[in-house]
Amino acid sequence: MIDHVIRRSRFSWLGRIHGALTHIGAALAPIAVRIALALPFLRSGLTRWDGWFSLSPATTYLFEEQFQLHVFGAQVAIPWPDQVAWLVACAELALPVLLLAGLATRAAALGLLIMTAVIQLVFPDGWANFHLYWAALALAAMALGAGPLSLDWLFSKVMRGAR
Repeated sequence: MIDHVIRRSRFSWLGRIHGALTHIGAALAPIAVRIALALPFLRSGLTRWDGWFSLSPATTYLFEEQFQLHVFGAQVAIPWPDQVAWLVACAELALPVLLLAGLATRAAALGLLIMTAVIQLVFPDGWANFHLYWAALALAAMALGAGPLSLDWLFSKVMRGAR
């Protein structure tokens, strides 16, 4: 409602300022969301490796001995812990890199949303401090897309020009 009033008011300069702020926000919000979502997962992913293609002993220990899924009040061991640890370690690097580049943004955000849901099952008390924010950022990235400062945007322009 207020947007309509500003655009139609006799103070047209307000409408121009409003339009400029809208364009700036539309350009910068997607990249801010992508960075904010990518960083905690990337930091975690960097701690999981002990050289190229070798998981750290701490990561293996966590998935084999420490991490438990909390399902319906029971604690259940993570199935295939070594394979899950390797998959998580790969995803915690690959998905944030895709987000930072703005490549396959919506799919990468969906992957991190799914990871957040599983992390919630492992750490059920973390929802208010971390998981809620990660989920909100993932949903925002899925809704907004990569934005104009991204490889997704560049590739879409190239593909439209190739037609």
